[in-house]
Amino acid sequence: MRRSRRVSSILMSLRPVSAGFQAKLGPPRTAFTLVELLVVIAIIGILVGLLLPAVQAAREAARRMSCSNNLKQVGLAVHNYESAYKKLPPAWTDPGEKDGLGSGWSMQARILPFVEQDGLADGVNYSDAYSNAYLSVDGEQVAISAFRVATYQCPSDPLDQPRISSPNNYYKLNYAVNQGVWFVYNPNDQTVGEGMFCTNRYMGFRDCLDGLSNTLALAEVKGWNPYMRDAGHVGDLAAPVQPADVCALLGSLKTNSGHTEWIDGRVHQAGFTTTFTPNRKILCEDSSGVEYDVDWTNQREGKVAGSGSDPLTYAAVTSRSYHTGGVMVGVLDGSVRFVTDSVDLQLWQDLSTRKGREVVEWP
Repeated sequence: MRRSRRVSSILMSLRPVSAGFQAKLGPPRTAFTLVELLVVIAIIGILVGLLLPAVQAAREAARRMSCSNNLKQVGLAVHNYESAYKKLPPAWTDPGEKDGLGSGWSMQARILPFVEQDGLADGVNYSDAYSNAYLSVDGEQVAISAFRVATYQCPSDPLDQPRISSPNNYYKLNYAVNQGVWFVYNPNDQTVGEGMFCTNRYMGFRDCLDGLSNTLALAEVKGWNPYMRDAGHVGDLAAPVQPADVCALLGSLKTNSGHTEWIDGRVHQAGFTTTFTPNRKILCEDSSGVEYDVDWTNQREGKVAGSGSDPLTYAAVTSRSYHTGGVMVGVLDGSVRFVTDSVDLQLWQDLSTRKGREVVEWP
């Protein structure tokens, strides 16, 4: 009897809570409260904030690796060109009086067959001006200058698009050739600068007395870079020491067209000089007081006849990069290196001469 009462009381204790009692406790919870939801969102935001820099760093590392590979391919193309022709391509060649614009081909245009661009190369006539070079695409004549050459594009450059111009459009490049320290070309007697790639001149590996592993072939540049041109100073011109010295040299300012024509061999389009260390800012103002980080050229190649007293081509065309801390460079031996912004100026300039006979120790 007692046992049955105990079982009965236990069963009574296991009975469901009455509806009235449940109503007093409130309805069962089926979702997050607003406070809990806000806490979860805050935690997710913190985690994303911690993860985002790592993702961006990984992407930049991948872009930098791709940039290095592009430089490697261009360097190999230069070697293959030399192997085929027993000489290095010139930085720029004079098209004569065919267009009156100095539209001479770049080194980058000459190595097209060696960067897997045979289709573009088929439309090239190096004895004519590049402004006269077209390919037929779907029945339409398209200027060769408007085609994008993927190997010449740094993936970190944010403005990867053609420059709209008349009569032909142009496409930029991010890898320029070494044209020495400051002096580039004398149109009066055809003398050239100290770089490895020269105006109107085919060099060879034998001309690199400093050694292929101690001489720059290529370096990064920024597309769409502002530049000042055609100041037209006559006679010898001392290299600027400070950025303000460049501004004092004056010239016609072009705000966004430097290094936008891979086909054009003039130094402000397809070359660089080591007047200043990598990524050095040369801030000059326009007439309205707006500052631009500029390059500078005394006289563009092909714009004067070379009558005996014409201005010489001097250039401060700085190597610049979208990668933090320095620039990628291609060495004449085919290797690729990263040079920091803090590199010693004298060392940087020594690396750009082909026969300075300097003893170079890479940074």
